[in-house]
Amino acid sequence: MKLNTRRTLLIGLAFFSICAFWQMYDHIIPLILKNTFGVGDSLSGWIMAADNILALFLLPLFGRLSDRTNTRLGRRMPYIAGGTACAVALILVLSRADAPGRFPLFITALGLLLVAMGTYRSPAVALMPDVTPKPLRSKANAVINLMGALGGVYALAAISLLVRQGADGRNSYTGVFLAVAALMAVSVAALLLVVRENKLRIDDDEPEEAAGKGEKLPPEKLRSLIFILCSVALWFMGYNAVTTAYSRYYTIVWDNSVSGAANCMMVAMVGAVVSYIPVGVISSKIGRKKMILIGVAVLAVCFALATLVRSFNLAVYALFVIIGFAWAAINVNSYPMVVEISRSGDVGKYTGYYYTFSMAAQILTPILSGWLLEHVGYHTLFPYAAVMVALSFVTMLFVKHGDSRPGASKDLIEHFDVED
Repeated sequence: MKLNTRRTLLIGLAFFSICAFWQMYDHIIPLILKNTFGVGDSLSGWIMAADNILALFLLPLFGRLSDRTNTRLGRRMPYIAGGTACAVALILVLSRADAPGRFPLFITALGLLLVAMGTYRSPAVALMPDVTPKPLRSKANAVINLMGALGGVYALAAISLLVRQGADGRNSYTGVFLAVAALMAVSVAALLLVVRENKLRIDDDEPEEAAGKGEKLPPEKLRSLIFILCSVALWFMGYNAVTTAYSRYYTIVWDNSVSGAANCMMVAMVGAVVSYIPVGVISSKIGRKKMILIGVAVLAVCFALATLVRSFNLAVYALFVIIGFAWAAINVNSYPMVVEISRSGDVGKYTGYYYTFSMAAQILTPILSGWLLEHVGYHTLFPYAAVMVALSFVTMLFVKHGDSRPGASKDLIEHFDVED
């Protein structure tokens, strides 16, 4: 059985466009809130957390709705097409609303845009397993994640190249909005034209095994589960604080351009992508827990070192490459450890635990770190991140389960099989 790589790449176009949008959102929206509308960092943190709050409700809701949908286009495609069309239109409204005096229009368009994005993320992710045989889903997921990374790089490149200074001295992000909107429209149009969901859908579900399903975990495994989920929350709190506030930190503390901030984040992303294969190989040798501890230690040290940087220099790029490696070391291994603890038939439930803790962290940290930025100072960003990540090192030490050493992959692409 062989993976249809071309078809998987086409299916990945939806995730490609989604990741491009979220990279743009995290990078540009905080700058618009601050520089165009004068929104304080605490309120900005609440606004930036809104997407994760909505996701807690919208992702499972529309995932279930798409399961029960049956149309000529398929189960998932109506949500992907409709959600993307609404999102593209609202992005164009958002670009026009980026002007003093238009805050009500901006915040209304932003809220509707977040809802539109939430309606089709779960259906877009579910499309791949719908049309891919179970033995090939690992390879297919690797392709999907690589497409997502490329979408993020696209958005960062657009920010680097297309931000312009307007006549009033403010940065204009119209070119970036248009570039991402065009990518989303073209990607999903290509998906709709080429992929016939109903013809490709595979019904290979196996009956759930009764053994173990729904039973309580033994106390020692439950403790490991609690500690690893706490670790997940802590390192997401540290890492997401930086990604959410970094464009503001870069322009205010290091007094540099928005395009330069995008270049730094792009370097970190590329560092993560090229690290997936070596991280996968090393993990198969030393185990997941040790690899995570290495990644957490390196990430905490990098954030601590960033506090010492008083003005931007080329060494920052090297630092962000290492940050990318550290995040890959954590991300490749954390979700498999959570699932490893689960019993037969409970994998979906434990996946839900993982995303509940990661999303909850990404809701809390922009608010908490935003308060510190506004009321204490921007110098708190990297120390805050370093402390949170360092605390996750401590909680990981108490994890005693989920550390089976995965065998070396027969196909190198399987080492890219990670969860975002």
